[in-house]
Formats: sequence, structure tokens, C-alpha cells
Amino acid sequence: MRRNKQEITDKSILDEILSKSKICRLGFMDYDRPYILPFNYGYHDGCIYIHCAHEGKKIDLLKINNKVCFEIEQIANIERYEKACKWATTYRSVIGYGKVQIITEYDLKRQGLDIIMKHNGANAAHDLNYEKNQIDAITILKVEILEISGKQSSLSNTE
Repeated sequence: MRRNKQEITDKSILDEILSKSKICRLGFMDYDRPYILPFNYGYHDGCIYIHCAHEGKKIDLLKINNKVCFEIEQIANIERYEKACKWATTYRSVIGYGKVQIITEYDLKRQGLDIIMKHNGANAAHDLNYEKNQIDAITILKVEILEISGKQSSLSNTE
């Protein structure tokens, strides 16, 4: 990283960004060019969980190459100043690489869906009551994080 003072090396802060953010962007290889998609997600135990359809371009690409890049930001604000050239962005984000497992087994899909729902504020007693056909209709992508780095602006609130 070019600006070492902006690097986040504290694992608890990296976990906080992964645990509290809402959107994960996954980058796939589409033969000789990148293909990026945004997802809501769940994070648990060093893995990112995403639900999707059984078929589609991302599934086709993952069957060819299950390695992905991901990006998640927790804070992203434009700080305005009187002079346009003084404007700045405050941010905290992570970028990493992972290996995707396509989950199609019912009980594992349910566990992945629980992780996604809880990450996004679901109440375990009420919101995790699925109908079988809902789970049957989805595939879960489990991204095992292999490498991760974090970065924050010098203006970021790190509380």
C-alpha cells in the first residue's frame, strides 16, 4: 500500500468493517475482462455469504474460475470545503481475495441464509422462519477470505 498511514492492520477493525457494512462488490473473471456485481451479504467466521439464483452469468463464471476479488466500504462521505480542490472523501474499506464455494445442499443453504439475514438485522425468533420453497429457490455463495487489506482516509472516524 502506497500510503502506509492509511492502512488498517488491526484485525478487529477489519472484522468490524466486514460485520457492519451492507454491500459487497464481487469481481469475477469473465475470460479476459473483469465482471463486478454488488450484493447484500452476511459475514461470519472469515467467510462472506451471498444468495443468488441457481443459474446466471456469475454461476457460469464461477464454475470456470472460483477465485474472486471483493470490496466492501463501511464509510464513504464527501467532505466539502470552500475550495473545490480541497474536497476529500472519508472512508473505511476492505479489499480482498477469496475462493467461492457454490452451496446447493438444503441445510447448508439455510445456515448461509441465516447468516445473511442476521447480518442485516433479522430477529432470530421471527425473521428466520423460511418456507422450504424459498430455500429451494436459491443458491448460496460462500466466499472463503484468503487475503484481505483495509484502508481508511486520514479523516475517517474510527470509533
